[in-house]
Amino acid sequence: MKSQRYTDGLKKLHEIDGEAGQKVIESLQSIAPDLAKYTIEFPFGDIYQRDGLTLQQRELVTVAALTALGHSQPQLRVHTHGALNVGCKPEEIVETVIQLAVYAGFPAALNAMFTVKDVFIERGIITVE
Repeated sequence: MKSQRYTDGLKKLHEIDGEAGQKVIESLQSIAPDLAKYTIEFPFGDIYQRDGLTLQQRELVTVAALTALGHSQPQLRVHTHGALNVGCKPEEIVETVIQLAVYAGFPAALNAMFTVKDVFIERGIITVE
């Protein structure tokens, strides 16, 4: 039986990341089902349920954090989709990444921007140049 925390987390995961989030969870089932469970319960069942920030703000913070890490393009891709899914404007995502050039450096910001660009192309927000 699944806990309420798990149920709430899974619902929030679907709200934010949709099919992409579900694919991440499914890909973990054959090797680390506990990690899949923890991913649902802690970030989405606990943190994303908190008051204080909107989903849009949480996703922009997540985009910023993943940008700053500089090596999390798959997760940045998922959360760029997530930011768009919860109503963030493309300009807000771009400005978030540009802001991080100051604090995380140009290489991290450039890598992130190319990931964001790929998501925007995939979603028809921009066209291929």
